[in-house]
Amino acid sequence: MELLNGNEVSKIIKLSIKEEVAKRKAAGQKTPHLAAILVGADGASMTYVAAKEKDCKEVGFDSTVLRFEASMSEEELLAEVEKINQNKDIDGLIVQLPLPKHINEKRVTEAISFKKDVDGFHPMNVGMMFKGLKTFLPATPYGIIKLLEHYGIETSGKNCVVIGRSDIVGKPMSALMLQKNCTVTICHSKTQNLSDFTLRADIIIAALGIPLFLKAEMVKEGAVVIDVGITRVEDASNKNGYKLKGDVDFDSVASKCSYITPVPGGVGPMTRVGLLLNTLDAVSHESHLF
Repeated sequence: MELLNGNEVSKIIKLSIKEEVAKRKAAGQKTPHLAAILVGADGASMTYVAAKEKDCKEVGFDSTVLRFEASMSEEELLAEVEKINQNKDIDGLIVQLPLPKHINEKRVTEAISFKKDVDGFHPMNVGMMFKGLKTFLPATPYGIIKLLEHYGIETSGKNCVVIGRSDIVGKPMSALMLQKNCTVTICHSKTQNLSDFTLRADIIIAALGIPLFLKAEMVKEGAVVIDVGITRVEDASNKNGYKLKGDVDFDSVASKCSYITPVPGGVGPMTRVGLLLNTLDAVSHESHLF
C-alpha cells in the first residue's frame, strides 16, 4: 500500500506555478489575481479562505478577500459579484460556500462571469467540461486527476466507481474519469447492493460525506481508493474535541489497497492546487479557450 500524499504533490505543483508566475513578472506580463467573497463567519469557510490567501502569497498571485456580514442581502451580493466581473485586474472569482440561507446559491454562482469562474461551477464551464473542451474544471476533481497523474496510476480501461453525485465532486469527477478512458459507474444513496459495484472497482472515489462509510469488505485487493470526504467527528481524547474523518474506514481498508489517500493530507491540498491552476489559466489567455 502506498499513500497518495496530497501535501507533497501540492508542494511540487505550487513550486511549478510559482516559477511560471515569476517568468510572467520578469516578462512584464500580468500577475494572476484571485478574489474571494466571504459572507458571514462560518468557521470552516473562514479557515478555507485564509488557506487560499496563503496559497496565493506562496505562489506570487495577487489576492483580494471581500468579507461581508451574514445579514447581507442577495441583491447586495450580486452587485459585488458584478463589480468584480467588470474589474479587469481580477482574473478569478470565488464566492465561498455555503452562503446564508436567505441567499440563492445557484443565482449567485451563475452571476459570476464564466470567464472568471475558477471554481468551475458556472453552467457554461460545466457544459464545456462534459464535452471535453478546454475550460475551468471544478477544483476537487481537477486536483484528484493531478494526483493520479503524479503517481502514474493507470486509468485506461479500468473500472471506476464514484460514490456520490454532487455537482461539485461526483458528477464532474465521473466526466473526467471517462475522459481518462475509465469505465465509470456512479453510485449514490439510492443505489441498491452498492458493494456489488465497489467490489469490481479498480478505482473508488468516495465523495458522499458519510464518515467511515467505505469498509474493507466493500473493496477488492489492489484497488486505488480516493477519499474526498472530511467530517469532524467528536473525540474527547483530542484537544480540539474532534478528529477529521473521511468517507473511508482507513484503518480497515488501507491494507487492501495499492494506493489510498489519507484524511487529512490527501485530496484537500489538491483541491486548493486545482483552484490555483485555474487562476493561472485565467490570466494565460493564450492557452485558454476564452
